[in-house]
Order: sequence, then C-alpha cells, then structure tokens
Amino acid sequence: MYRYDIHDQTLVDERVAQFRDQMERYRAGRLSDAEFLPLRLQNGLYIQRHAPMLRIAIPYGMLAGHQLRALAEITRRYDRGYGHFTTRQNLQLNWPKMEDVPDILADLAKVQMHAIQTSGNCIRNTTSDQFAGIAKDEVEDPRPWCELIRQWSTLHPEFAYLPRKFKIAVSGATTDRAAIQVHDIGLRLWHNEDGELRVRVLAGGGLGRTPMIGDVVREDLPWQHLLTYLEACVRVYNQFGRRDNKFKARIKILVKALGIEEYRRRVEEEWVYLKDGPQTLNQAAVDAAKAHFPEPDRRAVSSDAIQAFETLRQENRAFARFVTNNVTDHKVPGYKAVTLSLKRREHAPGDVTADQMDAVADLADRYSFSEIRVTHEQNLVLSDVPVDEIESLWQALEDLGMANPTIGTLNDIICCPGGDYCALANAVSIPIAQSLQQRFEDLDFLYDLGPLDLNISGCMNACGHHHVGHIGILGVDKKGEEYYQVSLGGNATDDASLGKILGPSFFKEDVPDVIDKVLQVYIEQRTDEERFLDTYRRIGLKPFKERVYA
Repeated sequence: MYRYDIHDQTLVDERVAQFRDQMERYRAGRLSDAEFLPLRLQNGLYIQRHAPMLRIAIPYGMLAGHQLRALAEITRRYDRGYGHFTTRQNLQLNWPKMEDVPDILADLAKVQMHAIQTSGNCIRNTTSDQFAGIAKDEVEDPRPWCELIRQWSTLHPEFAYLPRKFKIAVSGATTDRAAIQVHDIGLRLWHNEDGELRVRVLAGGGLGRTPMIGDVVREDLPWQHLLTYLEACVRVYNQFGRRDNKFKARIKILVKALGIEEYRRRVEEEWVYLKDGPQTLNQAAVDAAKAHFPEPDRRAVSSDAIQAFETLRQENRAFARFVTNNVTDHKVPGYKAVTLSLKRREHAPGDVTADQMDAVADLADRYSFSEIRVTHEQNLVLSDVPVDEIESLWQALEDLGMANPTIGTLNDIICCPGGDYCALANAVSIPIAQSLQQRFEDLDFLYDLGPLDLNISGCMNACGHHHVGHIGILGVDKKGEEYYQVSLGGNATDDASLGKILGPSFFKEDVPDVIDKVLQVYIEQRTDEERFLDTYRRIGLKPFKERVYA
C-alpha cells in the first residue's frame, strides 16, 4: 500500500500544527463559530447531536495492521473504545472532545493517516473496489490511479470552497463494486482493442435529496489526461454550480440543468487550456504510483491443500456457509479474499471495538500480509488468505463475532448512525437494523432469499445509501414523530437504478412486518432463476404495494 514520502509527511504534519493553532484561537474566542466552521470541516470535525464527530480518511479503503492498531488506541484514549466504519470506507469517532482533536490528528500523522477533506465543500476521500488488485475480473488495478487523484486533489487551492461536497469513485473491473454511477464523478478503467488503457468518465450521479444516475461525459479518455480532464470537470462545476441553495448545489443539479451535452461541451472547452499541460501524466508518474502496490510475496499453495480446502467445505456445513458467503475468489490460485462481518445485533452496523481492531490487525499480520480493506457495505476484508489457512482464520473470526456467514444477504444491512448520533437525522436507524436482524435471523431463510441489499438512512442525506438498496428504508419526520418510508428496486452496480417509494410511511414498530410482506411477495412471484431485483423489475411495484397496504 502507499507509503508517505517526505512531502506527504510534511504536508500532514504542517496541517496538524495549523489546525492546532486554529483550535486554540477558536477556544480563546478569536475565531467565531462561522469562521471556524469551514476550518474544522476540512479537517473532518463535525458537531453532532450529543458530541463532536471526527471522520478519519482511509484512502480507497486500505489500512495496514499498525494503522488499525493506532486507531484502536486512539478510540481508547480519546473516545469510548470503538469506531464506526462508513459506506465511504472511512472511520468515524462519535465521542471525541473538541479540544482533543489536534492531539488525535497528531497521533494519526505518526502512522501516515489524517482527516483532511473528509468533510467540507471540497473533493472528498476517493473510494474504490474493496477487491482492487486481487479481483479475478479486474482489467486494471485502480489503486495507483486513486492515489494519483488523492495527490492531485489534496488541498487543491482552486477547489477548497466548491459549491458543495464532491465525491469521486474509481473501478477497474468488469463488475462495478465502487458504485461509480452514483458519484459526482465516476471513473471506469478499461482497455480498448489495442490493449491501451482508457477511462470512461461519468458525471452528475449522487444520492441525497435528489438522487440521480450519472451520465457519460467521455467514453474513451486516454489515461495520460486523467487529471487534466478531472480538473476541467471540477472547474466547470466550480464556476457554474449553484451557491445560493445548498440543496441544489451538487454537480448532479448542474448536469441536469445544463443537460449532459452542454456540460460535456463546457468541459471540453475548459480542457483546451489544460490538455497537455504540466498535470498530464506520463509513464514515469504512473510507474511510481504503481510501485507502491507490488504483488505480495505469496507462497505457493499446493494442489493437495486446495483439494483439502474443498473437501472440508463439503464435509463441514458451518464452514461451507462461511466460505459461500464470506469468501471471494482471488486472481491467484490457492488464495481467497475473506470478508469479516461487522453486522451483529448487539452493535450498530459498521461498529468495531478497540479490542476487535487490535485482534483484526493481528489476524491481518498472520494471514494477509498485514493488509485490511474497508468495504462500502461497512465490513472489513483480508485480501490475501491462503486456502489452507482459511479454516483457522474462520475459527478465530468466530471467537471475535466476525464470522457471521451473511455477507450479501438481507442481514448484511447498511446503516448510517441515524438519530442516535447525527444532528441531521430525522429518525433513528440502528434500532431498525437491529429489529430486522432479529426478525430475519434464520440462515436457511436468508439463503433461500438469495442476494439482497437492505439499506437504511436516517435522513435524506442518504449516508446509508437507501436509494440504491434493493430494499431501502428512509427515516422521515412527520410533525415531530419518526416514521419510515420504504422503497424498492434500487441497485448500485453496473445496471444501477434508484428505488421507487412503496407508498405512505410506517411507524417504527411496523417496519419488520412491512419488510416481511415485501419478502413474501417476492417468494411467491419469483422464478427459479430470479433474485429479488429480477423479480421486482419483472412484476413492478404494484404487487408489493397491494400486499403491504391491503
């Protein structure tokens, strides 16, 4: 993974010193709340319902074991002994004291981490595929390109005060696992018939109050022009995006208002001044970035070991369930990627205790070259596990409570912190997730349903990505009362779609029954080959609506 050079470390250290001074001036009354607001936001510091919240950047979702141990120690020293992994592959601390934040940032800097641009109207942390570099269907490793974007976008002077926040996602596989169609800018790496790397650029996607699917701006951008073209895209947004209404300030509103053809024309017009300029990439720059992501020194795994793994899978039902749901094929024979479930009823989805972080770091050291990935589904991944060690890893995960064989099922719920923490939320999210996990905990039933994404957000900001859940749940406020709106048919992968609202919202207590009725319609109507999304797209919203509101 990427290691800081002297320039990175100097930048982060100086940023810590700068924010420490800003914090001291704010606490002394020499900076007003309004003056301090953009300063703290661009260092990841929010003021939430009960306490400050600090969002820590995990660039493109990659952590080293020593970094995860540092996060564990930070949660013990400055928080309540746990952290929350988000859908954007970051980590949030929900209870730090404001005056401690400069010390937290200083501790992060010691392990090459930071909270720069994890909030504010700037280019946020670039996200990618949690299986980048090891996926069997990958055509180009997106991690070096994410790193080049990180370097380009960090403290970019022209884009420090955009009309609104700006998010970029990069995918390099034939299957999109980075949700590029619902980002401000989505990038797809591909090869043309001559084997040359090209970039498909999408713009104007996003969730929140006005969800939209992005449109293609450029289909076949040569890789050399990635940064200059991105700069042109953001410049057009920075110049023409609305600043008079924050609810209409995202790039998706601009692209919709202009139309994709006019937005594309303006980008191309702006690009004339940037193309072939100093930010044009050359092979040496790309090679330097790729050098940070070498293939690990994997030992050979014998065919006998691979056969023994398959035999164990056939003979041990519990192990087979874990492998089927939590283990992903790897590009190297004899290796797998293993997903650690962070979905237990006694914890909020995505929450991990400090002790668990330490334990996962130890497991990463032992089984996966000290590397951990954070997923968009709020789980963790060990990316390089030999098949002859998966059984012992599974047993260790059982002891940690992270071996739930439910990845990709209804019980692998995505959920924002909601009203229990967030000042923006209309309703709680975590209790809804827990009630659904309790209602639908039978594994045989979950497996019979097949792959099913259920996402929960506590407000229209959609941090829980409810718009692209096969089943989405949104907390809404009705005259001070918490209600929940259900939508069906969303999807964040290649054939992306936005869910349609089922109808009037429901009391909290009714949500499990509503979801049960939705599932019963699916079970009754599906064919042998269909998954939930297939059935929904074939029969439409009406049968579900009739059953739920009968």
